[in-house]
Amino acid sequence: MKIAIVGGGASGLMAAYTAAGSGAAVTVYEKNDRVGKKLLSTGNGKCNFSNLEMDETHYYSDNTEFIKAVLARFGTVDIVRFFESAGMLSKDKNGYLYPYSEQASTVLDTFRILMKERNVRVRTGEMVTGIVGMRDEKIKVCTAEGTEVYDKVILACGGKAAPKTGSDGNGYELLRKLGHTIHKTVPALVQLQVKEDFMKAISGVRAECKLTLFVDGKKQASERGEIQFTDYGISGIVTFQISRIAAYALSENRQVHVSVDFLPNQTPEELENFIRAKKSNAGKEVTCEEFITGLLNKKLMMKFLSLLNISPAAKVSVLDEKAIKRLADICKDFKLTVKGTNSFEQAQVTAGGIPLKEVTENLESRILKNCFITGELLDVDGKCGGYNLQWAWATGYIAGKEAANN
Repeated sequence: MKIAIVGGGASGLMAAYTAAGSGAAVTVYEKNDRVGKKLLSTGNGKCNFSNLEMDETHYYSDNTEFIKAVLARFGTVDIVRFFESAGMLSKDKNGYLYPYSEQASTVLDTFRILMKERNVRVRTGEMVTGIVGMRDEKIKVCTAEGTEVYDKVILACGGKAAPKTGSDGNGYELLRKLGHTIHKTVPALVQLQVKEDFMKAISGVRAECKLTLFVDGKKQASERGEIQFTDYGISGIVTFQISRIAAYALSENRQVHVSVDFLPNQTPEELENFIRAKKSNAGKEVTCEEFITGLLNKKLMMKFLSLLNISPAAKVSVLDEKAIKRLADICKDFKLTVKGTNSFEQAQVTAGGIPLKEVTENLESRILKNCFITGELLDVDGKCGGYNLQWAWATGYIAGKEAANN
């Protein structure tokens, strides 16, 4: 059994190791000069490879039952056991799983050793330009260097996110030529750009908050965690988690805005009462700049005073009931108008791709027999926290096993 795997990323490496373990002769095509380039950058170089809280609710898809079935066949317990059996220890950080070394290179080196043991052939610097089905149900793989015929092919080329690592969308084109549908692709787990022109004044500020996304005035999603302000907009985990919803809405020319609640554990009334009490305890000579100390980050509070047309040098007496309410409101509902996302260059993952209805439960293409599709090529994207890598491991494992045993 000869199997070609197009793409040496997470799902491709897992597919290669699994297929070779079933006795197949496996060849991996990787257009970069080395495999696993994108893997090295995951988790800020620490590789958050899975999560203890693993189920289909952490993914976006039009068929969550399909995702549930995939994760049931190869889930968190399975990937932890896999790495442990290969001699790699893992570490639990609030449910997020990392190699104990906290080095993504440990994960990649583990796969390199495993593939070497199973005699997986790796052809780096070789880009696949075509996949051709033949009459005898074998498949021809075409590159600039020539063609080779295989019994099975597994496409694991990744999406469009982080193209510098090799994910440039070529896999979508290969599948489009075969007759597959491509659902609209947009950047996901990515920063958002806003219209407001004062962002430089608060750039660099990090804060815990509840971030709520609105599309055409209707609430679509809400996340709690850390937000980071940049000179162009917002970043941080809460931003990444809602970014794909914003990206699709923006692609349809819909109105998108976010609301930042910096004090989600307090009601507006509680915050107003706190500000009133703080004012009553302040001396008459206290300035508004001095008064805001102890509320939120000073850069934020100074900008809020500016937006409310309150001079930092003014005495605290200017904070009448109306001003107190306005100050509490902006701390609880800081609105920003979203005008775009950063590009695929900055995105961690691609939303969109091949519809799940176009593959079998074993990830075999319904259009070309003996061709399997894995990972980010499929129209499934997960939230931050190791979910996208778990999807890659699971689909790579299933495709590798089924291709070799089919």
